[in-house]
Amino acid sequence: MTIADMSDRTIEELVSLGDRTAVVTGAGRGIGYAIARRFIEAGAQVIVADIDRERASEAAGSLGTDRAIAAGVDVTDRRSIAALADLAVARTGGIDIWVNNAGIYPDDAMFDIEDDQWNRVLDVNLRGTYLGAREAATRMIARRSGGIIINISTAPAYVREGAPHYVASKQGVVALTRRMAAELGAHGIRVLALAPTVILTPGMEESAADGGWALDGLAEQMSRELPLGRAGVPDDVARVALFCASDLASFMTGCEVRVDGGDKHGGQT
Repeated sequence: MTIADMSDRTIEELVSLGDRTAVVTGAGRGIGYAIARRFIEAGAQVIVADIDRERASEAAGSLGTDRAIAAGVDVTDRRSIAALADLAVARTGGIDIWVNNAGIYPDDAMFDIEDDQWNRVLDVNLRGTYLGAREAATRMIARRSGGIIINISTAPAYVREGAPHYVASKQGVVALTRRMAAELGAHGIRVLALAPTVILTPGMEESAADGGWALDGLAEQMSRELPLGRAGVPDDVARVALFCASDLASFMTGCEVRVDGGDKHGGQT
């Protein structure tokens, strides 16, 4: 067995994503945009994909480099995801990193959830993750160059009350990550899940407005409950995503990496 010993490589070399292509879904804003920005900074070419094509274009343009390519994608549509993967291959030659970040997070209680809403949440968060990973892995295997798939799950701070459809979808992402890692490891493909706690994003602001609750109140609650004394910001997750995508994490796969500020409920799963 060949051992990929990187002991003689510098930190700069290990962190670099130069000559690599990353696809990030839900990258028009929030966590996805922050991940795309850090990947660009590390030297990658990034497909900035979002269901809102105009928002993807604005996000890619704001990154200030021709290494950011905008694309539209509906993660619930297999053909749309396949087209995104084909675009990445056509424009850059291959896919090295795929981040399944697109997701929705309504916080309805169990008896308030309509069947259509349940299906929508599972379709976007869980099925969309599976479809994205499958299309990415198919092309990584064909290229025989390995790769990294990063899925976004959630930390227990999100599962204290309500949102059983969201919780079910994100716990499914964790199980899917473990299963895919076991199956894809032979092809040199690593699969990891990132589990953020409450992150202050534009999407979270919209959820607060729709739900009639105060985002500032949630941030204050997090500042009281989390050992680090604050809610998270998108770049908190982006920096960990960069670590996972880089060769610093080359011996990690099949695990969930928590980005949770020391959430005291962290023992729950």
